[in-house]
Formats: sequence, structure tokens, C-alpha cells
Amino acid sequence: MNKTIYIIRHGQTEYNRRGVVQGSGIDAPLNELGKLQAEAFYRAYSDTNFDHVYTSTLQRSIQSVAQFLEDDLPTTQLSGLNEINWGVKEGKVPTTEEHSYYKEIINGWQKGKLDVAIEGGESPLMVQERQKPALEHILAQPDEETVLICMHGRAMRIFMCLLLDQDLRYMDKFAHANLCLYLLRYHANEQRFELVKENDQSHLSEIPPIIYEGKPELR
Repeated sequence: MNKTIYIIRHGQTEYNRRGVVQGSGIDAPLNELGKLQAEAFYRAYSDTNFDHVYTSTLQRSIQSVAQFLEDDLPTTQLSGLNEINWGVKEGKVPTTEEHSYYKEIINGWQKGKLDVAIEGGESPLMVQERQKPALEHILAQPDEETVLICMHGRAMRIFMCLLLDQDLRYMDKFAHANLCLYLLRYHANEQRFELVKENDQSHLSEIPPIIYEGKPELR
């Protein structure tokens, strides 16, 4: 069946604010700004008739849609939606040298070295492989016409490439921010996704900009 799919990134955590490396190995909660972002998204989309809410297994993803879950919407946690694992670098504030290392890794991905991972972590190809069963599960549900998915930054970039059948080398073109929205429509007969909204943050416009102050993060 045709589906309308809302995909959001989780709200801000203290790891995001401080620029600390945060992947699937860090299960951090939302901070106060993250909670405000979640509330703002809920106010903007609470009248949308979501049939199901999908999240990763990490609490920042679940907390970002908590108000929808309080409305008794059916929900499923899928580990395939978890963030990439950044391996031995998780939980650390990157130094200048480590920033250079990350840039080297990401530049390698952009050149097609998509099987390369940080020590102890995941490569983009590994993440996309675990995302495929999650996507198949979501598309296979016959009674879910409109769904909400909450996931993570780097994982979202990889997921968008999967949905839109695009080369993973170009995943960084999918910009994102905490609690941004990607809206897609799935045309079942053609088995393709149509991108309707990209990195939409209009629902966050009432949050004072000064609150957004923080350090750049790696994602």
C-alpha cells in the first residue's frame, strides 16, 4: 500500500550540545532544549493521524516522541534504526587531531570506501544492511498508511540513501538538525519514495535562537 512517512531526528542531548561523540553505544537522554524541541514537534503534528510510531532502541529517540506514545499510538522499537556506532571514539570530546581523523574517515566514505569503520564501530555499509530489515518491516504492515519514525543523524543520512536509492557516497548531502523532519511518500505500485520535505525545522520557530548555542557535533 501507499504510505506517508515522517522521519525525524531525535532532540538535543547534552552530548550534542557539548560536541561529544554519541553513537549507538551512548544512550543519553534529551536535555531541556531537546524536550522543548519534542514538545514543539508534537504541537505541530499532534493532529496528524499516525497509525504507528517507530523508534530506535535508544532513549533519546523514544523520549522525542513520548507525547505521541502518551496518546496510546502503537509503537515499535527497531534496533535497525539505531545510530551508527562510532567505536572507541564514543563518549569523547574530539581533539583537533581527532577531528582530522573523522574528516579523513568521512572523506574516505565520500570516495567510496564505505566498508571502513572507526575501530570497534560500524561502517556505512554495515548500518545500511541492518536498516534494510527495518524498512521491510515498516513497508510490510498493511494497515499503516501514515507512520512516524524517530532515529539519528548519521543513520538518517544512510537511511535516506536507502529510501531514495542513492549512492551512499553522497549521504552527506542530506542535512539535518535536532528534531528536523524529512517527509516522504511511498508509491507502492512503482516501489519508490518521493521526497516532500527535507530537513524541515519550521515547527521549531518559536524556540528562542539563543537556546541553540552549543558546540559543533560530529554526525
